Amino acid sequence: MHRTPHSSPHLRVMSVLGLLTALLLPLGMALAPRATAAPAADPVRVMPLGDSITGSPGCWRAVLWNRLVNSGYKDIDFVGTLPPQGCGQAHDGDNEGHGGELVTNVADRNLLPGRLASTLPDIVVMHFGTNDVWSGISPDRILAAYTTLVAQMRASNPDMRILVAQLIPMNPSSCAACAQRVVDFNARIPGWARATGTDRSPVTVVDQWTGFSTATDTYDGVHPNASGDDKIAARWFPPLTAALDAGVPPGPGGPGDPGGDPVACTARFRAVSTWQGGYQGEVTVTNSSASAVPGWTATVVPANGARLSQVWNGALTTAADGTATVTNVAWNGTLAPGASATFGFVASAPATSGTPAATVTCAGGAAAG
Repeated sequence: MHRTPHSSPHLRVMSVLGLLTALLLPLGMALAPRATAAPAADPVRVMPLGDSITGSPGCWRAVLWNRLVNSGYKDIDFVGTLPPQGCGQAHDGDNEGHGGELVTNVADRNLLPGRLASTLPDIVVMHFGTNDVWSGISPDRILAAYTTLVAQMRASNPDMRILVAQLIPMNPSSCAACAQRVVDFNARIPGWARATGTDRSPVTVVDQWTGFSTATDTYDGVHPNASGDDKIAARWFPPLTAALDAGVPPGPGGPGDPGGDPVACTARFRAVSTWQGGYQGEVTVTNSSASAVPGWTATVVPANGARLSQVWNGALTTAADGTATVTNVAWNGTLAPGASATFGFVASAPATSGTPAATVTCAGGAAAG
């Protein structure tokens, strides 16, 4: 005779608990708080703006990008409506360097606003005007085009930070006058920048001319070769990192608004005299901002294996690779807008080093002494 087994009270309790668990588990899962990752900060968007020197292929951008990344700058995005154009090394190649373009045409034809709307940069790095200079267009007209472009940049982003290059030298075989035209135009840029920069949207002048040789740093008297790319990237790096370190302002009057121009300066190298195995040089530091510079630091990278051995009117620190850092002394650190200070140095050089050359950059900072 078969007996129907009876569940024990203990088993009945366990079944009820199991049923409750099955019913409540989805509800509990729905009600349980979910851990969410903090949203990542938007990258700072940097637009390289110019002509073929910037974009065809403009390999200084690749050098600059990799130097930034290797220095710890990860949240950056190079932007532009043009795609990468080679260069043989991985980099963010988006850019706004249109080969053959004149800055005066871009202004006259109102081409920049659409490009800005497509890319929304926070910082513009501009080397623009070589074709205009080559075409014999007057500095006044080129600078008027600069002013138009700056107004369009600020219409896109009122907090735009703008880095403007003094053009690299130019000496094409078909234009004997071009070399001096570049010198004449570059001399006008600092004054224009002082008049154009604002507290909210500073314009920083970057000296791309000093220490750049059309003979050794271009392949045709105009466009940079690998050596020229390295020099251009080295000049952009300090002011661009200063802009990146300053951060992107959240809006007018908001927290974190820097409330003033970044202190900016330019540096020029000159060889005073040479001898077998060395030379005497000097560097002139000029305040290119609209505010007083409370102190300055210049970086000198001598070419062809030379090394600084002595400095006057500055304090010298030399890295293992020969890069020299010179800071102001107590009496020459403060520079009013447009004012300059000069330090001299002696450098030792290999007998085969050739004509003295050096890449020099500078940045404002706290006064020494």
